[in-house]
Amino acid sequence: MLRKWPLPAIFSVLFFLLPASFAAAQNAPPAPTVTVAKPVVRDVIDADEFIGRFEAVDEVAVRSRVGGYLDQVFFTDGAMVKKGDKLFVIDQRPFRTALSQAEASLAAARSTLEFAENTFKRTESLTGSGTLSVSKLDDDRRALLAAQANVRGAEAAVERAKLDLEYTTITAPLSGRVDRRLISPGNLVQADQTVLTTIVSLDPIDFYFDVDERRVLSYARTARERGSALQEGGGALSVLVTIADATERPFEGKLDFSENRVDNQTGTMRLRARFENPKFVLQPGLFGRVEVEGSNTYRAILVPDEAIAADQNERVVYEVAQDGSVMTKPVRLGPRLHGYRVIRSGMTGEETIIVNGLMRVRPGVKVKPELVVLPQEAAQSAESAQ
Repeated sequence: MLRKWPLPAIFSVLFFLLPASFAAAQNAPPAPTVTVAKPVVRDVIDADEFIGRFEAVDEVAVRSRVGGYLDQVFFTDGAMVKKGDKLFVIDQRPFRTALSQAEASLAAARSTLEFAENTFKRTESLTGSGTLSVSKLDDDRRALLAAQANVRGAEAAVERAKLDLEYTTITAPLSGRVDRRLISPGNLVQADQTVLTTIVSLDPIDFYFDVDERRVLSYARTARERGSALQEGGGALSVLVTIADATERPFEGKLDFSENRVDNQTGTMRLRARFENPKFVLQPGLFGRVEVEGSNTYRAILVPDEAIAADQNERVVYEVAQDGSVMTKPVRLGPRLHGYRVIRSGMTGEETIIVNGLMRVRPGVKVKPELVVLPQEAAQSAESAQ
């Protein structure tokens, strides 16, 4: 049986509860202020990042074609040289002597040839009149042919001696930066063995990096869509390379080559990009981070990384409704482009999301939004750039 409360008692309870409720309402915390924005929607091209190393387009180890003692050096260590510049000279005196000897042998051979020609003409005339036998004519013809052969051999010896003398002057086979001299004057140089120095070309310069099978297939598809092949010019895919010097802007280049098969052991394929290097900033052996176009142009939704939160094993953004209430939206993330994160799925691009103040909100609460407009390209921080 329900107990009936007297009316005065009910009014007494209400008298004490109403002030408490009013005080609680007065002490309720205000709605937190957060920064909200519409996501950036723009045309983008996916990019993949790899680590690689610069290598010279042309590189040569300078050797001498003749042996002898090094006589002179004509360059400064580390200087830029042009093709044909004089670098070293081997002691030329033995080679000049050899040339003089070869020229003397040629003169003797020519004198013998002249005598043989005159003898053969006289014998031929007398044989025609019946004075000398035909066998004598054959002997003189044989002597003439031998003399002619000796002259040709002597001429070849002279040419060889001239060539050896020319080889004593060692010139740069290509334009580029020369290394230090690896041997000092007075030392013996072995023909075709002793490395005197090295030269590397600097402009243009190549960048090599390894790509996994999945991305190789993607790049090959993009190249085919552009009417090319990955192995023939690299599909003209654009690349950007960033080096360790943070003050240098990324260098722009093009893929121009890939190997003709995937490595069986690593499952990767080596690709090459070529860069113009007129100021010689890029050097062979430098490491770099290359960014490669991974797709054709498509429409994408971009949000700042600061607007993305974690909810257990998924990523979410906080959407603000018109009444200020907050709700979560699960999203699937893509690569980072133009300072933002690509949203693969979960958003339409029309949402208003929280971009600053995530720590002050949770699903279901109401907030005080302050709307800002995100730029089409965000300024990347030094950490993001690295």
